[in-house]
Amino acid sequence: MKRSIFLVFLLTLTMISGPSGARAEQTFADHGALQGVDIGKGLFDINLSTAPKLELYLSVIKKTHQDLVRQGKKPEFIIAFRGASVRLISSETWSFPEEEQQSLAKSAALIKELQEMGAVIEACSIATELFKVENSTLLPGITVVGNTFVSLIGYQAQGYALIPIQ
Repeated sequence: MKRSIFLVFLLTLTMISGPSGARAEQTFADHGALQGVDIGKGLFDINLSTAPKLELYLSVIKKTHQDLVRQGKKPEFIIAFRGASVRLISSETWSFPEEEQQSLAKSAALIKELQEMGAVIEACSIATELFKVENSTLLPGITVVGNTFVSLIGYQAQGYALIPIQ
């Protein structure tokens, strides 16, 4: 009888919290990786060609920033756009299908949020020329650099961790 009551209790507890509810309440930490780290210097090398992927990865970058802050670290992020990805950070979205335009609008909002969180965002002038994107149409606050490869080299030499996103 005691065993039956205990099993009913466990089943009820599981139904109330559920496995997904329990996981959602868990807070993960990265103590080992962040040991001795005060500033999380991340260099996100973005070379994507689809709007939904950009929206996804910008969301993950924002979450990464929040996770560093939650763990008492100061994030310093640089997001560098190169290749076809420069098409995705232009205010001219008319050539994209409606579904992608919605993702681009969400991405533009995420870029603004990341900038407000302190992220520096750059676009490669070689890519804007190759993909015929007018620099004046890039989203506000995006800095056009001469060559993103030069930026990647320089920022890595300054201690930024390269995170390629393709």
